[in-house]
Amino acid sequence: MSKIIRIGTRESELALYQANAVKQQLEHLGHKAVIVPIKSTGDIVLDKPLYELGITGIFTRTLDIAMLNGDIDIAVHSLKDVPTVLPKGIVQAAVMKRGNVRDTLVFKGTEEFLGAKNAVLATSSLRRKAQWLNRYPTHTIEDIRGNVATRLQKLEETKHWNGAIFAAAGLGRLNVRPENSDNLEWMVPAPGQGAIITVALEEDEETRAILAEINHEETQICVQIEREFLNRLEGGCTAPIGALCYIKDDEVNFEGVLLSPNGTKKISVQRVKPLGQHSDMAQWCADYVIEKGGKRLMDNIKQSTKPINVYSTKSFTEDQRLLFNEKVNSDSSDFVKISLNRIAPRLLKNEIENVIITSKNAVEALLTNFSPIELQFKNIYCVGRRTKRMVEKRIGKVKHSENNAKKLAEYLVEFMDGTEATYFCSDLRLDDLPNILNENNINVKEIEAYQTKLDSVKISDSVEGVMFYSPSTIKSFKQENTVKDNMIAFCIGDSTAKEAKLYFKDVRVAKVPTLESVIELVNEYYI
Repeated sequence: MSKIIRIGTRESELALYQANAVKQQLEHLGHKAVIVPIKSTGDIVLDKPLYELGITGIFTRTLDIAMLNGDIDIAVHSLKDVPTVLPKGIVQAAVMKRGNVRDTLVFKGTEEFLGAKNAVLATSSLRRKAQWLNRYPTHTIEDIRGNVATRLQKLEETKHWNGAIFAAAGLGRLNVRPENSDNLEWMVPAPGQGAIITVALEEDEETRAILAEINHEETQICVQIEREFLNRLEGGCTAPIGALCYIKDDEVNFEGVLLSPNGTKKISVQRVKPLGQHSDMAQWCADYVIEKGGKRLMDNIKQSTKPINVYSTKSFTEDQRLLFNEKVNSDSSDFVKISLNRIAPRLLKNEIENVIITSKNAVEALLTNFSPIELQFKNIYCVGRRTKRMVEKRIGKVKHSENNAKKLAEYLVEFMDGTEATYFCSDLRLDDLPNILNENNINVKEIEAYQTKLDSVKISDSVEGVMFYSPSTIKSFKQENTVKDNMIAFCIGDSTAKEAKLYFKDVRVAKVPTLESVIELVNEYYI
């Protein structure tokens, strides 16, 4: 062939090694080839982890453009860097015989730190980070970027790092593997790790025919299964997905894993099929992971990449978080912390005729101090459906309940027996109920059952709406945050809304006083 094949590659030492490996094989078969180095975005931007750059195929896109522009004939990549779906007009032309598939831990001194509670590891890979934290949950992971030589140097210079994780194939190809290193046999590698791929233009049949001569069929079978597994899980560099396939004794062996970014959740799958009967292996394994909770895990990962637009001042359960529609990306934390008080036994020595309970926290406080049989209450009045259910389940029958304290006070003025009431409340409570009762000659005996401690956090500038569940959550919110003009307050009830109107122009109130109803209110806004 008289044509000189122009091999596009990144400029890093490892990329050039891989390109030269392809060049040597082509020249061994009698073809002419030349290396054309091209700088990529992945090489230029070094101040963020790969998964935060938000670009699929960050190390391949520049070479793809160069090929489509006719500047190069083929491109050579580490297969693990290549998106599972190639750009239109570009196809896989050959996969080289695979090198070492494993990840390698390079450490300082000894490996004793592995048994320590506190240790610091460096990696920019979300997959490596998640698997490490799954195995060593008390360790800390810090980001490290740059080529292999740069990362080895950073590891040596950064005193508080105990080690860093590298691809074994990269260290081996550059002949820079330190003595203090071990392959992590337990860590599932990235799909395609250790393999070199060449891609070419689909229309360039002549070049593709030549590259077919250097294709390694066994490696191609294995990496194809790994990449199909990745594709079916809709993963990329933003999801912690590992996959490894190998052929032994005419059997195809597969292991796959999906984790949460922090490593707390892990779904694994293993499968063995006879060679030649493996066509559905990737689909079967991906479906298995999805059925075992992988869909929810992937949805959580995708959602976490979107800006937070709604913040809840009370922590969600997982089931509550899933009630939001697809336009809502929420976060939550408890802006109010509750501390139950000790209630003196003498205060409940005799039967109490009229008892007022306006929250589940008061119920918890009573049951922490007394057994249900000691709570001799003749008439119990409540605020909120859930408080009522909790009282009736654990203490006794509720005579009457209302959705807010003001309405309950108005009811008691008209219908309550006697002229005295005992109110189990917080150190922070609204004045409506006791004021209304006192103004109508009903004596209110207040017993501080619990303390409400404000514990605000600073929320993101992207937040458009905030969910509130009591006046205290609003006071807490104000400690760390400024209310923007277009910010919406989604409130659980009228008392909370009354406080919100002091600061928010747009205040919306749930139909019923439940967290789920506030979520419904948010969903109605984000239709």
